[in-house]
Order: sequence, then structure tokens, then C-alpha cells
Amino acid sequence: LEFRRVLFRSVGCGAPAPGVCTVCARTADLAAPGPVPSGLDRLIVGRAYRGVTREVVARVKYRNERAPIAWLAEPLVARIVAAGDGGAAPIVTWAPTTAARRRRRGFDHARLLASEVARALGVGATATLIRLDDVARTGLAERARRAGPRFATRRGVRGRVILVDDVLTTGSTLTAAARALRAAGAAEVWGVVAARTEARR
Repeated sequence: LEFRRVLFRSVGCGAPAPGVCTVCARTADLAAPGPVPSGLDRLIVGRAYRGVTREVVARVKYRNERAPIAWLAEPLVARIVAAGDGGAAPIVTWAPTTAARRRRRGFDHARLLASEVARALGVGATATLIRLDDVARTGLAERARRAGPRFATRRGVRGRVILVDDVLTTGSTLTAAARALRAAGAAEVWGVVAARTEARR
């Protein structure tokens, strides 16, 4: 795909800026601690899914705006590095979207985020997972969302896998993807998500 050089107009102030302007960036809250979805050895979350962060995710996901992706990846990379043990380089992969959405949009936003995380870590992003169903989670009832999608792997994997996704809601997508990665030989699976929704009360 041709890279789209789009100026991000910051939420709130509306000022044109590549990525997210510093004023709006300061309004983005970091994610509060929360439960780790089943199947993951570690969970790394960037920011709370509200305000400027929610707008950034929407612009990347639905408008193919690339400039804010580095901003989403920045806290993730910092936390991965801080949590690492200096061992072998991890495999960086992503939870792929449905084939229908990929055809309609022309790209996979999770792949874009994973590629930026991998680039910052000095490794490559690897297409490891295949999505076996074509049902999007967005808009489903909570019970259906918790059932999770179905994944398989393209090949065997070893060592630590960094599994990237955009938003954590129920955790079912990460759990299903982690299950497939472990079945293929992964020793560890770290879930890495740009944002997490707030708990419902």
C-alpha cells in the first residue's frame, strides 16, 4: 500500500500535527492495572481506551492514518524493553483481523501496529497467525465476544512471542491467539495492546 502522509488533527485543540500534538498527548491516561487474559505469561498495555487514545485508534483502524501509530507503540516498546531479560530476540506477531475487513479496508491495522513495535525493537514482524473465522468481534453481544475468534498458525514457533493487538476488551482474542501459538511451540506469549477499555460497572 502507498504510504498516506496524513496530518493528524489533534483531538480537543484541532491543531494539525504529525502524529499527536504534545498538548493532546498529555491528556491521554495510561491504562490502570487489570487482569491478565488466560493463556498469556505477561500483559503489557499502553493507555486507557478513551479520549485522544480512542480517537487515535479509530483514525488508524478506520481511516488508515499512519502518523499516530508510533505514538501508540511508544509506551508498549518501553515496557517490553523494561520487562525483558536480555535473552533471545522475541517473535513479534499480531492477531489478524477478519479477511472481510482486510479486503474492505485494504490493510490490517494490527499488522501496522505490530510492525512499528517490531521496528522499534530492532526485529521483524512475522505473519504467524491465520484467522479461521470471518466474524468481527466489534458490535457482538458480550457473551459472543467472550467466545473469541479461532486461530491457527502458519508454522511452528519457538521461544517468546510478542502478540500485538489494538484494544483489549474481554481478552478473548488474545486468549484464542495465545492458545494457537502455544500449540505451535511457543514457550512464552506476551500480550501487547495499545489500549484497554475500562471495566463496566
